[in-house]
Amino acid sequence: MEHIIEVLKSGGTILYPTDTIWGIGCDATNIEAVNKIFDIKKREKNKSMIILVESEKRLQDLVDVPEMAWEIIDLSEKPVTMVYENPKGLPKELLAEDGSIGIRLVKNDFCKKLITKLNKPLVSTSANFSGEKSPLKFSDISEEMINLVDYAVEEDREKVSKYSGSSVIKIWSDNRIKVLRE
Repeated sequence: MEHIIEVLKSGGTILYPTDTIWGIGCDATNIEAVNKIFDIKKREKNKSMIILVESEKRLQDLVDVPEMAWEIIDLSEKPVTMVYENPKGLPKELLAEDGSIGIRLVKNDFCKKLITKLNKPLVSTSANFSGEKSPLKFSDISEEMINLVDYAVEEDREKVSKYSGSSVIKIWSDNRIKVLRE
């Protein structure tokens, strides 16, 4: 874990298991690292990425969380990414064109521990090249992708995710919601 934290703090990128699929991540507050991920994935810069947080407090530090969001997070059995308006303290490169950001409060122990030790939100985007299938297990990740990141986490490499991604729900401050992905 200490080595992973060193890689992230130095602006590096990692492959890691999330509460859904395998992801590519970096310190969400480090713009150079965020740009590295866009380059690795060959992803258009106008496509936003989501971030992971480990605690309600960190989520509240980044966005004003409407009451309805808490209810959805609490009731959802599947991991759910909420898209919030007007985030604070995040690089504009992470934001959608409308200035919103997708954030998932993780329930996975490994991710919680990683984010707690880093003490910053973590970028999470699927560990594949844009347009390719998302990796449900480590062996689904291309060798080329593995060679492009700074470190591939050893944890849970044999585990197969039961989710091909999270649900994505956009929520506005007035509690209106729109399901973007089930």
